[in-house]
Amino acid sequence: MAGEKKKAKGSSPVLVKIPARRGTATHLRKGQKVKIINTHGSQVVDFWAFNADHPGEFMSMEHCRVWLGHYRPKPGDVLITNQRRNVLRFLEDSSPGVHDTMMAACDRFRYEQLGCTDYHDNCTDNLWEALAAVRFKPTETPCPFNLWQNTPVDSNGGIEQLRTVSKRGDFVLFKALMDVVLCFSACPQDIVQINSGRPKNAHYQIID
Repeated sequence: MAGEKKKAKGSSPVLVKIPARRGTATHLRKGQKVKIINTHGSQVVDFWAFNADHPGEFMSMEHCRVWLGHYRPKPGDVLITNQRRNVLRFLEDSSPGVHDTMMAACDRFRYEQLGCTDYHDNCTDNLWEALAAVRFKPTETPCPFNLWQNTPVDSNGGIEQLRTVSKRGDFVLFKALMDVVLCFSACPQDIVQINSGRPKNAHYQIID
């Protein structure tokens, strides 16, 4: 689903809406920056980056964890692909820095396990639909960088599913280190508490 673009009054660059429960995708040239905004402070955004010229190469959370030596990327970190090449530099984070790289994107099977008998919007379908809208076809669904998702690993190795700790207007800023196609999904999870209640929209901006 294409993002709804609008220019904030008296300002630039263009602010692009990531609709609640849906996804959107965009191209980003090497050297450009993207600012992703948690507009309401409570929304998890699944985030992916693909090599614009080779759909089978993408930002890989499992490779990033090995490269970085920690499972929560932070400003100053360079994120890498499944071919261990630099793809994005993490520049800024105005939030407390609580993000997730462990959890797979939600899909219809996840919601069936949670008791849904009807179709439920999900980040996997959002990824494929958003990329199709920009005529880009991935080879698989990579594990996303789950921005603002509060799912820490406890001392016993368990994963807790907690509410977000970000606040209204918190943002993260990345710089492209290659030409990429980005995808964002305003996660539609409304059964467990990771979105602190009803899913809401978010926004992003491309900065030259």
